Amino acid sequence: MTVRRAVRGAALAQVAVLAGLLAGCSQPAEGDGAKPSASANGAADSAGSGKGDDVAASGGSVGAAGSACELPIAFDTAENWKAEAIDTGTAEGGDEVAAELAEALLHQGPFTAACEIDAKPAGNLGFIRVWRGEAGAGAGDARALLREFVKAEGDTSKAKYSAFSSDSDVSGAEVEYLYTSEALDATKKERAFLTVTAEGPVVVHLGGLDTGEHEDMLPAYELAKRTLRTT
Repeated sequence: MTVRRAVRGAALAQVAVLAGLLAGCSQPAEGDGAKPSASANGAADSAGSGKGDDVAASGGSVGAAGSACELPIAFDTAENWKAEAIDTGTAEGGDEVAAELAEALLHQGPFTAACEIDAKPAGNLGFIRVWRGEAGAGAGDARALLREFVKAEGDTSKAKYSAFSSDSDVSGAEVEYLYTSEALDATKKERAFLTVTAEGPVVVHLGGLDTGEHEDMLPAYELAKRTLRTT
């Protein structure tokens, strides 16, 4: 295990523990209409199934000048999701452990985290994250670049790649896959799409605490993909 993967795993483990405590505090009592979530075993059945046909209602947008995250692309965000730009300067300075942690969380292969859209205000545990790469790639490189992004995450499997096109005719590559966290000893679904812009490739990624949370958040991901446009 590399140092970076160990740091990333430890950080994700701490986040998951905290998220579990928060979820436990807000869990409705039995009979109050709590919705079941998919099990970890369900995650391993298929990386291609889910609720991707549903699209969330728009509650705002990110990407354009003056928005929470200024990006080469823009898309609508679901109601109550909160967007915030990621300050990559936090990876500089400080002690060595903090710097290594920041480096592990802010970079994935050739991509750097740029924006985080938090689902907690909408009642879910997870994020849509936007990652940026350096300029120079062409539209035909989309799938290869997306493979690099997935490979850099670590223990992934059952990746299923496809092409996509938004309602505004922005196109690129998409992937659905499984990620296994060694720190959490759990497997869950994740997905992402990538488009190449004049300013470099951009990845929009949906994870989630577990497969159940991931599938609950798919309508917000579908909204982002369908409304994707250039800025």
